Amino acid sequence: MQNFVYDIPTKVYFGPDQLSHLGEELKKFGNRVLLTYGGGSIKKTGLYDRVVAEVERAGLTLFELPGIEPNPRITSVNKGVALCREHEIDVLLAVGGGSTIDATKFIGAGYYHDGDAWDLLSDKAPITNCLPIVTVLTLSATGSEMDAGGVISNLETRDKIGRGHPSMRPKVSFLDPTATYTVGPYQTACGAADILSHLMETYFNAEGSLYMLDRMMEGLMETVIHAAPVALAEPENYEARANLMWASSWAINGFTRTCQTCEWSCHPMEHELSAFYDITHGLGLAILTPRWMEHVLDEESAPRLARFAKSVFGVDAALPDREAAREGIARLSSFLFDTLGLKSTFTALGIDDTHFEEMAKKACGGGVLRGYRPLRPADVEAIFRACL
Repeated sequence: MQNFVYDIPTKVYFGPDQLSHLGEELKKFGNRVLLTYGGGSIKKTGLYDRVVAEVERAGLTLFELPGIEPNPRITSVNKGVALCREHEIDVLLAVGGGSTIDATKFIGAGYYHDGDAWDLLSDKAPITNCLPIVTVLTLSATGSEMDAGGVISNLETRDKIGRGHPSMRPKVSFLDPTATYTVGPYQTACGAADILSHLMETYFNAEGSLYMLDRMMEGLMETVIHAAPVALAEPENYEARANLMWASSWAINGFTRTCQTCEWSCHPMEHELSAFYDITHGLGLAILTPRWMEHVLDEESAPRLARFAKSVFGVDAALPDREAAREGIARLSSFLFDTLGLKSTFTALGIDDTHFEEMAKKACGGGVLRGYRPLRPADVEAIFRACL
């Protein structure tokens, strides 16, 4: 295994009624707060009023940036940076899911960059610092509430790029499973697929792992497979929502990635899908992942894929590795498309092969995507075609 440094400074308030601590935590970073959120669902659920009341009770000055998109756009980030400068913002308060939190991270980082915030994503400028961020989570999916990265889209260039920096990790996050009760079946299912993908991208590591971390990841994947159908059937089942929320955070907060040495595979491919077609991230991952597994299945990868099948889906331990691996892929597909009810093909989303060649080259960065198995543009294009 590899040497590593592990440090997660995010303070988490988990459970109902923890928002009573929001004002005191915000006040540690200053008095001028920029509240960021999406399309307004937090106003329908009453969460907006609760948040504003806590901010006002603490005597803080509040400014707002609503309307952050599901695949957050650089235009919203730049708008937020301008607001921060205009109002001399001290602390950012992101209320929403991963899209809102990701955009807020780059607003905070963009504040310290003299230019377009897209420079930070396109590697034209380094990320050096970030305004302090506090989050109130409303969707179990991306894990952005405890990680140091984010992903932003640029519609003009058809790019969707992820970057990170330690300063972008939220200082405090409020995780209340009851805030996800109103999340509909589709977004719940997409969120579950996203959590699974974060774990699988780390689990399938070219350089091996640590037994303890393998068992943790297998347990987290089993948790999602158990809890997601319950949340779909019983949206206000606290146990199910709590398990999804906490699994989402731990899937990508750095804990399981301490032995990670290779690049991720499905996320770069999905980022191209979202950049070209603006689809839901978790849905794209769900469609791609089983086809990626089939593409990389060979003599060398079969034992690891078989372990996944046997440990996570309970495939017969006596089966030969290749047979077990194929059965595991079949059960994953059934979970994603039958149990969760997600669409299983690009064709069902109205996506054809028009841009596959361009998307494949961009996913590989113009060279080779060095993931669990090295993928060249031809490999990525083949995986895209298998998804039609």
